[in-house]
Amino acid sequence: MLSALTRWLFKVWGWRVTGPIPTVPKAIWVVAPHSTNWDFLVGLGIRPTIHIWIQYLAKSSLFTWYSGWLFRALGGKPVYRDKSRNLVDATVNVFNQNERLHICIAPEGTRSNVDKLKTGFYYIALNANVPLILVGFDWPRRLAIFSEPLYVTGDYEKDMLPFYEFFSQVHGVKKDWLTRWEKTGVIA
Repeated sequence: MLSALTRWLFKVWGWRVTGPIPTVPKAIWVVAPHSTNWDFLVGLGIRPTIHIWIQYLAKSSLFTWYSGWLFRALGGKPVYRDKSRNLVDATVNVFNQNERLHICIAPEGTRSNVDKLKTGFYYIALNANVPLILVGFDWPRRLAIFSEPLYVTGDYEKDMLPFYEFFSQVHGVKKDWLTRWEKTGVIA
C-alpha cells in the first residue's frame, strides 16, 4: 500500500528516473545534493519505481518514541553521532552479514551548505567491497539520475574524480564542496 502510494506521488509530482538501474545485490546509494526535507519523499518514491528496497541512515534524533516506529518501517537505521561509536565498522559488519543490502547515505550530512563531504560512505564501500551508486536529485528537471556502480580502490582522489564529475552534471543546488572543485579541480 505504502509503496503504491509513494510510487504514485513520485509520478504525480513529475519525477522520473534516468540512468542504469543496478542489478548488484549490495550497494551504497550516495544521494546529493541533499538540500530539502522533500528529498526524503522523492527517495521513498524511487524505491518502488525501480523495485529495490533501499534502506537509509538518518540522525538518531528522528527515532523518538513517537516517530521511531515510522522511520524504521520506512527502512531507516538511526545514526548516533557521538565519537564512541564506529559507524563505518558497524555498517561494514552489517553488509558482511547480509546477502542483499542497499543503503542510502547523504554524504553532505545536512541540508545546509557544506565545504567538504563526510567520508564514511567511501570507507564503508572500500571495507565491505560494495559499489557506490551515485544518485543526483535534479530538482529543476525532476530527475533522479543514477550512475553505473562504482567500486573504490583505496586511492581516494582517483576514486572520487568520477564522483565529482557526476554531481557536477546535476542541475540545481550546488554546495561549496562541488563549486570549489569545479573552480579548482581540487578534491577535498
